Amino acid sequence: MNDSDIRPGQAAAPFVHPALFYGSRDEYVDGVGGFVRAALRMSAPTLVAVPGDRLEDLRRGVGEAFGSVVSADMTELGRNPGRILSRLREFAAQHPGRHVQIVVEPIWAGRSPAEITEATRHEALINLAFQGKAATILCPYDLAGLPKEVVEDARRTHPALTENGTTTASDCYTDPAEMSARCDLPLADAVPVQRFDYGRGQLGEVRDLVQAWAATTGLDSVRISDFVLATGEAAANSILHGGGCGTLRLWSENGAAIAEIQDSGRLSDPLAGRARPGPASANGGRGLWLIHQLCDLVETRATATGLTLRLHMTVPPHHG
Repeated sequence: MNDSDIRPGQAAAPFVHPALFYGSRDEYVDGVGGFVRAALRMSAPTLVAVPGDRLEDLRRGVGEAFGSVVSADMTELGRNPGRILSRLREFAAQHPGRHVQIVVEPIWAGRSPAEITEATRHEALINLAFQGKAATILCPYDLAGLPKEVVEDARRTHPALTENGTTTASDCYTDPAEMSARCDLPLADAVPVQRFDYGRGQLGEVRDLVQAWAATTGLDSVRISDFVLATGEAAANSILHGGGCGTLRLWSENGAAIAEIQDSGRLSDPLAGRARPGPASANGGRGLWLIHQLCDLVETRATATGLTLRLHMTVPPHHG
């Protein structure tokens, strides 16, 4: 691929969202590096958020010019896929009136199935969040390292596909809201060690229960505070928007402390919590945004019977 195969900001539509499929590191540096070099030649605001090892590949491949790029290690920024979109929207907002160029790789080899589901949801929601906006968002996919079904979903979440140096329209692109709904798969069964059915006036009890239980998990004091705050926000949303009551369940699994909040609420806006709230934002948007920032993974399930949030906080491996 040469630098002109993907031309940031020069398509007929203001928003362009291609998936780039690569099979080797050389293909990665060639394809993604070409995109970045083309963006820099246009003096376009450019953000690159990819896993750290790929970031180093691009630094070497692009050379000194890469210093003009805003970069982030996706394994940190996107540890919880639910916080990625907020960062992309912030970057775009920092450059009003300009066509921004973004490389974002939310799914890489080694992601857990739960993380991949939420990252796939994120990929679908990009199309809603940036509809009609001046942005090109290129998403690389590792053909050698990712399961076939992940690559097939990428064809559904991206209106355009770049393969072997050629960009074409995806013939299986799917409506973003429908794709997000497809991610509402049944959550894996769990056996909670604590359960509490709460209602109005009991948020203090929810926080106290989480605080006491989290202290037994190996989380440090800062992460315990984050966990209590996130769970408290989720429970508060139950009171305000989920019928006035909900159920809290707590357990540990796969090296993480987990709190699940279930209520009869609805998620009317699939983008709720995926943009930094302003001072006048409703509590629901503020609470969901804060939950995404604090937790290492947030599994969201919006179904006909209600809303479930499963909040994960990673426990340091040295515990125990």
